[in-house]
Amino acid sequence: MALQKNIFSFIISIISIISCCNSLRDDLLDNYLQEESGYDFQAFPSYFSPIGGVKLHNSAKIETGYSDFKKSRILAASVKTINVQIFGAKGDGRTDDSKAFQKAWEEACSSYSAVNFLVPQGKNYLLKPIKFSGPCKSQITIQIAGTLVASDDRSDYSKDGTHWLLFDSVQNLIVEGGGTINGNGNVWWKNSCKINKATPCKDAPTVLTFYNCTNLVVKNLKIKDSPQIHLSFEKCMNVEASNLEVNAPERSPNTDGIHVTGTQNIQISRCNIGTGDDCISIVSGSKKVLATDIICGPGHGISIGSLGSGNSEDYVSDVVLNRAKLSGTTNGVRIKTWQGGSGSASNIKFQNVEMQNVNNPIIIDQSYCDQSKPCKEQSSAVQVKNVVYQNIKGTSASNVAIDFDCKYGNCYSPVLLDILHGIQEVSCSDGYSKISMRFYG
Repeated sequence: MALQKNIFSFIISIISIISCCNSLRDDLLDNYLQEESGYDFQAFPSYFSPIGGVKLHNSAKIETGYSDFKKSRILAASVKTINVQIFGAKGDGRTDDSKAFQKAWEEACSSYSAVNFLVPQGKNYLLKPIKFSGPCKSQITIQIAGTLVASDDRSDYSKDGTHWLLFDSVQNLIVEGGGTINGNGNVWWKNSCKINKATPCKDAPTVLTFYNCTNLVVKNLKIKDSPQIHLSFEKCMNVEASNLEVNAPERSPNTDGIHVTGTQNIQISRCNIGTGDDCISIVSGSKKVLATDIICGPGHGISIGSLGSGNSEDYVSDVVLNRAKLSGTTNGVRIKTWQGGSGSASNIKFQNVEMQNVNNPIIIDQSYCDQSKPCKEQSSAVQVKNVVYQNIKGTSASNVAIDFDCKYGNCYSPVLLDILHGIQEVSCSDGYSKISMRFYG
């Protein structure tokens, strides 16, 4: 029998989950980000704006001169244009254009003048894996107006099976242009162990990876059909990702939309993401993450984690999701940790989120287990603390709209503000007992 859709919408009240989820002090909401995160949304005045009701101070001013970096692009006295076609790229969708792109990049990276790296419109450029290495001598804007198409010959990835387009240690970079980056992932999905159980589990390439990059802008692009993760920011600093459309079939395995790991000071805004995995995943080492105006679905929702895999020590802090719409996803806003890990996920706020037909709208899962055999029961877990959910409304596709599965005292006081109206079931477990509550509005 189909589960009845439950409606949960705003009322002006504060509801705290009891027993395994103890109430916080009244002043927590005003102070938890101010006192512990020091997140300064004014550090990037053209990108970040304060969220209503949250007081933030200026104890963490960013001193990288990111705004000056953007101004310097506009005021650059001379800009050198490097067109990949001049270096021999055909753009016919059949010829391997990898060497032409590599030569064009070497020219761009060695230029003392600012560079406009042009990928012309109306062309399809077939590419094998490419590493765009820095540091470079000047600022580079990559204008992708055409379409980049990944080779679907899996042997082309024998040297590096986890990356297709990799930018390594490049500073002051803009990647934009309104074009398309096509990961051509179908051959990888068919050979995934999640699709074909007889196939051994192996990594697949991420379409677009930025590693150790500082002062980075990625905007106005379409990224589709990645073999695995679509867009990954790894150990980056000062990042804007905006106006991105990320798409893959709902059944494509492990195709996260935007993946953030070990990255600090990043804003993700005005993105439309529908994939076979998390729309946005934020994992260990990430700090000061702001996501605004996100459309998500299909997919697995917006997730912190997974954290603590293989008994690892992981940390994520100072994350704000503000204004998001999720439709038909398997989860809504989720924090997921493996048993046996350590570290913490702290100072997290989900607010102004609308969900339609979402299976698990609000979930903390400290028993996450993404493997074929059952995970070993362990008492330790990544601590989850200072988490606030505010102004979340919509419809749940399951009876349990809020599920806090907390392990042995490692989940501290999640707070619900203006969430429930109507009939809702809330499940809460502390590892020793499980409580289900039903709210009537």
